[in-house]
Amino acid sequence: MSEDRQGRRYPQNLQGVLQLAVDAGSAAEGPAPVEPMSEERKTWLREALADVCKGQMDEVEQMKQCLAILRKEEGSEQEREGEEEREEDDEDERESAFEMLSELCENLDNARDLLTLGGLDLCISRYLCHIQSGLRWRAAELIACCAQNMPQVQVHMLNIRVLPKLLQLTDSDPHPTVRVKALYAVSCLVREQDAGLQAFLSHDGFSVLMRGMQSENEKLRTKSAFLLLNLLTSHPEQKDTVVSMGMVQQLVSVLRTPHSPFHEHVLGALCCLVEDFPQGLKDCRNPGLGLEELLRQRANELQGKDESQEELDFCERLRLMCFQRQQPSDDNGMDR
Repeated sequence: MSEDRQGRRYPQNLQGVLQLAVDAGSAAEGPAPVEPMSEERKTWLREALADVCKGQMDEVEQMKQCLAILRKEEGSEQEREGEEEREEDDEDERESAFEMLSELCENLDNARDLLTLGGLDLCISRYLCHIQSGLRWRAAELIACCAQNMPQVQVHMLNIRVLPKLLQLTDSDPHPTVRVKALYAVSCLVREQDAGLQAFLSHDGFSVLMRGMQSENEKLRTKSAFLLLNLLTSHPEQKDTVVSMGMVQQLVSVLRTPHSPFHEHVLGALCCLVEDFPQGLKDCRNPGLGLEELLRQRANELQGKDESQEELDFCERLRLMCFQRQQPSDDNGMDR
């Protein structure tokens, strides 16, 4: 083996091979190489590209196999009577197929291929409202995985009106994991996506988040509050919509529930609604809410807790914005 090959780490995946090509192109713009590419290196490059192409093809084949499992017709209720064990095996097989697809679709190319193969349409039409909760939440998770950072998938999902289904699952599905995964998918469709936000607004998405923060599901409360904070930070123009629906009063009510780490996001959302927005400030100052005393008590409870520093910062910031007292002036108009 040549010394050059021993001292160099060759890429092991498609991204690495592409980077090697970019580097080679950049080098070509400079001085001409002293020596042409060695036969050994040419051989290695051909093999690497062949392996990558084969690997990508294998992944597409794996997706096709998973979709074949998911496309299998399920027996009628009469056919399933007395065959509970086989039914459980079928469910396990489908759940495994979903898990494999979610893993493969972390690669954006695979997510795009799954869309082309009709896998997402199948996921929505047959499994998002499936009777088995394990299949419902895995379908929602796959949608989220494919939609995240993929405008092409996001647009397709919005065009076939999947968002209302996801909001409904978030709001009312009897299984807690389904509600959490559905909200995850909602988040992937509306964050940094204007068309998604408009669809979210048209289906009263903020009310869904409000109810999510009031649920008994800790994960759902946390994700609902986090998405609210993110949307208000990214889209301050929505403050009027949120405040007009009584969000300030609802958030303060949430803060009065037993303390939880997600209260950090609730306080952050209140800070957003107060900053540069007079109606939000007026609502927070309403004496009937008792917010000033609540913030004072909460700040005292959080003092000295390193893990709660960010929540404490939000608490102090909100208290200063809402209740900082102006210094009185003397007769000459000078501060005392």
